[in-house]
Amino acid sequence: MTFNDRIFGVLLVVLAVAYGWGATQFPEPFGGAEGVGPETFPYLLTAVLGVASLYLIVRPDPDNAWPWSRTGIEMVIAVLVLIVYTALLQPLGFILSTLLAVGTLCWRMGATPIRAYVTGGIAGVVVFVIFNYALHLALSLGLLSFLEVN
Repeated sequence: MTFNDRIFGVLLVVLAVAYGWGATQFPEPFGGAEGVGPETFPYLLTAVLGVASLYLIVRPDPDNAWPWSRTGIEMVIAVLVLIVYTALLQPLGFILSTLLAVGTLCWRMGATPIRAYVTGGIAGVVVFVIFNYALHLALSLGLLSFLEVN
């Protein structure tokens, strides 16, 4: 079964390289290069994905049978939540779509619905503030665009 992890690791290395190359294609921001630009986060994800992929290739799990039980179903649900999250980012905006995605994932992991969605809301607001005001990388407000400060 270690063979499956190695194949998956190679596929993820290819994905990391493609993702990293895609990040190099972003145009230079108006006014010149900045310390933190639109390519910074994709570069970080590329590095993390590359290291994790190499780990899968070098040290595969000796017992990596697919969990066709409740765990497998929860993994499929998590992937579906992330796909819906991606689709909702533009129309709902970052804060609301993150509230829904993180809240749903926390709830699926056992949190009470109120705690799960409060956690999702806090995560959405905190990450939005960090990206917009500390890193100066604009995230969409979507339906909450009336809160935008100029």
